[in-house]
Amino acid sequence: MSKNFFSLIKSDLSAAKCRDPAARNIFDIIFSYSGFHAIIGYRISHFFWKIKLKFIARFISNLFRIITSIEIHPAAIIGDSFFIDHGVGLVIGETSEIGSNVTMYQQVTLGGISPSLNSHMQKNIKRHPTILDNVIVGSGAQILGPIKVGKNSRIGSNAVVLNDVPDNQTYIGIPARRVRNKKELDTFNPYGITEGRIDDPNKTSILGIVNEYNELSFKLKSLEKEIKKIKDKHNSSHEFVEIKKKIQQEKQKK
Repeated sequence: MSKNFFSLIKSDLSAAKCRDPAARNIFDIIFSYSGFHAIIGYRISHFFWKIKLKFIARFISNLFRIITSIEIHPAAIIGDSFFIDHGVGLVIGETSEIGSNVTMYQQVTLGGISPSLNSHMQKNIKRHPTILDNVIVGSGAQILGPIKVGKNSRIGSNAVVLNDVPDNQTYIGIPARRVRNKKELDTFNPYGITEGRIDDPNKTSILGIVNEYNELSFKLKSLEKEIKKIKDKHNSSHEFVEIKKKIQQEKQKK
């Protein structure tokens, strides 16, 4: 193993210590963090993949998948200071590329699109996402296809990302959509949640429709009251005319 291999492991260990408030000490991470174990397994399998011992690489990768329930293809390219929190169900596909200082949570998928269709045409091509530096990917997020997630961006929990994400952005929802600019890097927040209130555009639209309905309903009731007043006034006038006619008829009889 090269010196670079151990420096990467050291950076991954440091990332876990810095980003997880539950991490009591280094030994706690080394012996009890399945996410860290999965990263070690990936670093080892990736080493063998690079020197063309691909069977050994896949064997090691599968062994760590069984141990950790985290699947990282040995061909994926992952930078330093990578942190997987919880991690169960996380999948990173073959042609995925991940930059430095990236954090991912459980059930995240970096996958292709319809790999079972025309699979023979998808060999040796870029099929999976590229995640640039300082990105946080929330639990359950799906990032699919050969797209790019820009630096310092956040992907919210359970988002489905199908298109490129620019730098310094936060995306949520299905399909994922931008919710606000991030011109400056926020402090780390677990599960991809950003500071401050995030308004759901769908919720805002529905509330707008409800408010408009209430306003129209109020106007309609006011109009009904005005119509009733006019009608009552008209009826009163009609009754007065009828009484006047009867008085005149009585006078004529006399």
